[in-house]
Amino acid sequence: MKWTFEDFGADLKDLNPKVREKALEIANRMMEEGDGSEGEVIKQAVKEAQEWFLDKQA
Repeated sequence: MKWTFEDFGADLKDLNPKVREKALEIANRMMEEGDGSEGEVIKQAVKEAQEWFLDKQA
């Protein structure tokens, strides 16, 4: 199942659009790989996406 913003609107609504898109990309990859529960995956995906965005800005 591929996640979209509508699946996690509350968790993602305050994020920069680029971070949101990257978080969904990471979350979908993690779920395909079976890397934890939905709650754990979205938290980790947001964290990684924020780090990616900060690295990209540097």
